[in-house]
Amino acid sequence: MYKVLLCWRYLRTRYLALACIISVMLGVATLIVVNSVMTGFSTKLRERLHDLCSDVLIEAASLEGFGDPNGKMEQIRKDPELAGKIAAMTPTLETFAMIQFYWPNGEMITKPIRLIGVEPEGRAAIGGFSNFLKFQKNQTKPSFEVSEDAKQRYEWRLRALMQPAIPQAKIFPDNFDTAESVPQPVAPTPSTVKIPRGAIVGNLIASFRLEDEKQKGKYDDYYVLHPGDPIYITTVSGAKLAPVNDSFLVVDYFTSEMSEYDSNCVFVPLDYLQHLRTMEGRVTSIQISVKDHHDARLVCDRLKQMFSEKSLALNIVTWEDKQGAILQAIEIEKGILNVLLFLIIGVAGFGILAIFSMIVAEKTRDIGVLKALGASNGGVMKIFVSYGFLLGLIGTLIGTSLGVWLTENINEVEQWLSMSTGQQIFNRKVYYFDKIPTDIQAGMVLLVNIGAVTIAVVFSVLPAMRAAFLHPVRALRYE
Repeated sequence: MYKVLLCWRYLRTRYLALACIISVMLGVATLIVVNSVMTGFSTKLRERLHDLCSDVLIEAASLEGFGDPNGKMEQIRKDPELAGKIAAMTPTLETFAMIQFYWPNGEMITKPIRLIGVEPEGRAAIGGFSNFLKFQKNQTKPSFEVSEDAKQRYEWRLRALMQPAIPQAKIFPDNFDTAESVPQPVAPTPSTVKIPRGAIVGNLIASFRLEDEKQKGKYDDYYVLHPGDPIYITTVSGAKLAPVNDSFLVVDYFTSEMSEYDSNCVFVPLDYLQHLRTMEGRVTSIQISVKDHHDARLVCDRLKQMFSEKSLALNIVTWEDKQGAILQAIEIEKGILNVLLFLIIGVAGFGILAIFSMIVAEKTRDIGVLKALGASNGGVMKIFVSYGFLLGLIGTLIGTSLGVWLTENINEVEQWLSMSTGQQIFNRKVYYFDKIPTDIQAGMVLLVNIGAVTIAVVFSVLPAMRAAFLHPVRALRYE
């Protein structure tokens, strides 16, 4: 009982102990916040990549693709080992291309893109695709069908091009709709207009971001391409690599919040892209969704056995294999950062070591009296070890509470810091996220708590051993 009373007395009277508690608290809070934010970014990135890639992919080794995708999918469905594991499959044709479209001031813009031919209903069944569409969001049967409003806009643009006297729209963030700023001409009759096929363009191709003048840190999307606006795509044919081109109409926007995809991808009908590239019946990949994500590796291994002899030009991978480099890079950075941040708690541990050494030096007489009255070496050692445990425990509990609170309110804290310092801490223009993603994991919090308390106890052992083996006669010699 005397051990507990002495620990509590030292905790209340030794104000240097407060510095140790604050050091442990700040270290624990920092580790929890940083881990939660990095895990939030990592989780969101994994979800996006998974939705964009599907569970398993059968890819061609070249842009020429492979033939008979329907036959391969039928073979997969009939395989007894894969029965009941496949949820959906869809073929895809992907290639590089150049896109051209008119800026609102009449200037022609040319950009390189990834041109992807898909069956929209089949791609939606894989998952992820329809979630990223703006006008057809979460629809089970999205399409490339051109709406009546889009047709009217296209017809109006054709009439406007025939009347050069009509002034071009000026580029102002609040006035990007050409139809509102140009006098409305009489639209041609629908029978005289050939409506191109629809295309879904990446959100960052069709728009750009500007900061709101009234609300700092808030960004709005300003569109230069609207549904019904024409785009001109140039790519190459499958065999001879001869240039081919055609026009399409914008029907929707693809918004995955991944700038690599939103600024490069344009989706068009699979059958028409096959026709345009003279690749009828050929695709560059088959995307496969499995019912249980844990079966992805088993499905991948079985597909390798099925197609290894028949087609050596196929690459069969899971989505994690496909995106392995970026996922591993995030985990490595997270691990290195954790090691560096644990040094903060290590600093608190050295503070405990220094303070305990001072206490042992100052309390030499008291330790001698305790040992003269019968206190054992183990009892004296437990006093200081328990004191270190108590410091670590209190600092850890306060740090955990602070870290969890900061993580849950990190967006409000970020906005307050941005307003106070005048510096944009989390730039929405860079990340295209409305909020800082966070993910508090109970296992991580428990591991940080155990580590912090362990460091506090370990650094208190050396002073405790010095006090425990102090001889009572030597301690009281000069008293």
